[in-house]
Formats: sequence, C-alpha cells, structure tokens
Amino acid sequence: MSMFCYQCEQTSHGTGCTDMGVCGKDPQVAALQDVLVFGLKGLSRYAHRLRQLGVKDAEVDRFALEVLFLTVTNVNFDAAAHVPVIRRLEALRERTRALYERTARARGATPDQLDGAASFRPAASLQGLVAQGREVGVDKALVKLGKDVSGLQELLLYGLKGLAAYADHARILGKESDAVYAFIHEALDLLASERGNADTLVSMCLRCGEVNLSVMAMLDEANTTAYGHPVPTPVRIHPRKGKAILVSGHDLKDLEMLLEQTAGTGIQVYTHSEMLPAHGYPQLKHKYPHLAGNYGGAWQNQRQEFEAFPGAILMTTNCIQMPKESYKARIFTTGHVGWPGVAHVEHGQFAPVIAAALEAPGFAEDGTDETILVGFGHEAVLGVADKVVDAVKSGAIKRFYLIGGCDGAKPGRNYYTEFAQAVPDDCVVLTLACGKYRFNKLPFGDINGIPRLLDMGQCNDAYSAIQVALALAKAFDTDVNGLPLSMVLSWFEQKAVAILLTLLHLGVKKIRLGPSLPAFVTPAVLDVLVRNFQIAPITTVEQDLPATLAGN
Repeated sequence: MSMFCYQCEQTSHGTGCTDMGVCGKDPQVAALQDVLVFGLKGLSRYAHRLRQLGVKDAEVDRFALEVLFLTVTNVNFDAAAHVPVIRRLEALRERTRALYERTARARGATPDQLDGAASFRPAASLQGLVAQGREVGVDKALVKLGKDVSGLQELLLYGLKGLAAYADHARILGKESDAVYAFIHEALDLLASERGNADTLVSMCLRCGEVNLSVMAMLDEANTTAYGHPVPTPVRIHPRKGKAILVSGHDLKDLEMLLEQTAGTGIQVYTHSEMLPAHGYPQLKHKYPHLAGNYGGAWQNQRQEFEAFPGAILMTTNCIQMPKESYKARIFTTGHVGWPGVAHVEHGQFAPVIAAALEAPGFAEDGTDETILVGFGHEAVLGVADKVVDAVKSGAIKRFYLIGGCDGAKPGRNYYTEFAQAVPDDCVVLTLACGKYRFNKLPFGDINGIPRLLDMGQCNDAYSAIQVALALAKAFDTDVNGLPLSMVLSWFEQKAVAILLTLLHLGVKKIRLGPSLPAFVTPAVLDVLVRNFQIAPITTVEQDLPATLAGN
C-alpha cells in the first residue's frame, strides 16, 4: 500500500513520504485522513453557503476544528478512531446540505448543485474508505493542478490546520469567534472548488495569517483569563522523590483537571515539552504546589525520556510518537490524540492515569535544585519595556534575536544551538516553542539585569512575541522591519505554517527559515516569497550571523 504526505519538515527525502510516514503514520491512517480532509471540504461548501444566507451551525463549526486538528502531524495514529469521525462527517454534511437547500428555496433562490467533495459518499467498510483516500490525496492534485497551484492549496490547508489547533485550545477554555469559523468554511470552499489560481491562493494564505493572528489573540485571552498572565518563574528540571505523572501537549485545562484530581495524593506532576509554559501561570503555580517541575526536553526525545520516567504519562495534544512496549501500559491519550493499543481517556476522566502512577515506582530520590527560567509573556516583558528601550538607546543591547520554532529529529537542527551560542553578549535572545530545548539550559547571563534568554512560551504563545515586537516598534517610531531584530526560525508542522503566514501578513521580512524549506513550496512560489518578503533558508552560522548583525 502506498501513500503521499509532505505536510511536515521531516518528510522523506525532503519530497514526501510514500511508503510510511517518518512520523509513524501508516498508509491506512494517511488515507483515512485524506478522506476526512476531502469530506470536510464538502461539508464546508454547504456551511459557507448557509452562512451567506444568515444561518450558522455551532456543531458544524466546532467539528471543522476537530477534523483539522485531528489531521495535524503527530496527533492521531489510530485508524479505528478515524472511522466514527468520518461517519459523523457524512451525517453532518447531509444535514447541512438539506438545511441549505431548504433555506435557499425558502428565500426564493435555486440552491447550488455541488459535486466533488460536496457529494462524496464514504465507503461502508474500512478497506473501502482507505481505497477512497488514495483517490483524493495530494498526489492526485499534483497531477491534476500542477505543483505550484497544488502546493499553494496545501500551504493554505496546512495554515488552516494550525489555526484550527489554536482555535480548539481557545474553545476548550470558552473562547470562540464566529469570524474564524466563517473564514475556515470560506477557505475550505475555495479549496474544494479548485477554482483558485496562484494569485487568489497567495491572497487567501495571507488572509489565513491575518485570521490566525486573531486566533492567537483569542487563545492568549483564554489562557490569561483562566490562569493569569505568565510571570518569570524558575522551574526545576530534576525530579522530586515520590510518585509521578508526566503531562505533555498544550491543553492547560487538562493539566488543571489532573492537578485538581491529584491534590493530596502525594503524586508529583511534571510538565514535558509543550507543557513547560504552564509553570508561569499564577493560577496554576500558586494553587498547585505538586506541579513539581519539568522533565525532559523536546517531543522527539520522548521515547527515551518516557522509558526512563518511573510514572504515568498523559498526552493531551500533539506530539506523540510510537510508544515503546516498556511504557505502553502507563501512557494515556486524551482529546484528539490517539495511538493504537494505547488507553484513551476522556477529558477530565483521569482515574486510570492516577492509578497507573500509584502502581509505578516513582522517583527514588530528589534530584538537584537546578532550574530554568520561563514565563516571559508579553505582559512581563512589556512591564519592563522602558528598561529595554533605554538599554537599546544606550547601546547596551545591540540586537534582538528570535530563535525558536518547532524542533524535530531530522539532522541539521544543531544549527540553532550553535547560532544561539554564537550570538554576541550584547544581544538578547527571545525564544519560544520546542526549538528552545536546543539551548534553554545553557547559561546566557544578563544585560543590566535583563536576562539574555527570554523564554516566551510555546508556539501557541507566539502572540506574545508579536506583541512585544509591535510595542518596541511603536516605542522606536518604526515598524517591525525597522527594529534591530532578526528572526531565525525552525519549523516542523502545520502550526508553524500558520505562524509563518501570520508573520507574512504583518509584512515581516528577512525571516530565516530551516532546517529545510517546505516540500510543498515550489521554486516558483519560493521566488514570490523571496521577492515580496526576502524570506531565506538558513545556511551556516558563520554566514548567517554576520549578515543578521548587519541587518540583512
């Protein structure tokens, strides 16, 4: 059985995974996810037209987020979990189609007769669904539409997937936006129609970046309303003696519920990878003293780190890898995450996780008291903005470097460690997302009391970095491109695509991107990005650092 997927940075040979996903996704799951995306495009064709008639469906809107998030890299690898979602998709599509046709006729209009994805009928069997998925995948679009147009379609789709992941995090905390739902359906309708030329698709990609900025603002509001604005916080990176649970992913609500349920049990709760920023939120760190620290590093090291962890493990969002048998019985998934043979628990129903932690040996002794510093959200940084501005004006700070983004296992990412280490002592390094694990335990010192390394959170905290950049630009009466600021970014999956589109929407130029450029960005599309935004691939530290110091 074959497949084709090139939505992540680690794609095989830099062109596409065809036999088995580098991430661990098998051809069966790849085909089912292609069915889901194709079917969602059809559903959105009707939802978009209904909205034009003034009718909305909250269930359909939220379902669109679910499907898009489910198909993000390293989220769900369980074929069995995809089938009921496909069945629900078909039911929602038929309900939405019927409502659209009734509403149009009631308004005296003739409803559009839609074909393709809008009339798609999922097969009755799993084998039939897989066969259908192989007929609606990216490789078919490449042949039909050509590499440039199909690549731009995928760029938009991957931006939508990233946007949907952030919107789903916000939704869980009670924040939603009708304008976001409207855009998702409009964009998927465009993709389903295949009527977009290159110019139309580029314009829609930039709109995706604009909408994603509003989504990140909404998520920031959701997180800070629930848990307070992050504050600089030292976090232990070695364990405490006793029973333990490790929580990975982005879902702060899941972490909060687990902390509630483990209070008084003697279990210490540790964050892993994407969950590290939780320690900076006042309503979490002050209320739950058994939020004990952070264990391990970036997501791609989890198989070794989880094997050594002597407790239970909870995966709340992405990024899950194939578990080793040594810990498969004590790892759990929740939300959209899934792996075949791994126990899945519903949101907040964490009794099995707690039981597994109590059965496991836990840590035999305390580790050292070594810490790292997190919690530099936009409120914390802008609270000392006058001090930062003065340091720049006096020459104490010569330049800012935003070094971060997704991490991954593909060779070449040591570039980011070497770059951060090579940054001159009179420059400040801003960092976010898992890319920071390449250097966040290294000593950077400070400049006049301002830490030289400011950890602003994860990829879903990119809004903070953007707000800081915009505020500094205002303070210096310039735009972001006029600041002494260089962006050296790493990407891996679709949330990074959404953030890149946001930066392009804001007109940010001279971004260096690596470790390799997206396979779906063809030379012709790259030429547009270079001409309009001066985006460039990373080369070597020896070449790139002097260029950035010179403002290039």
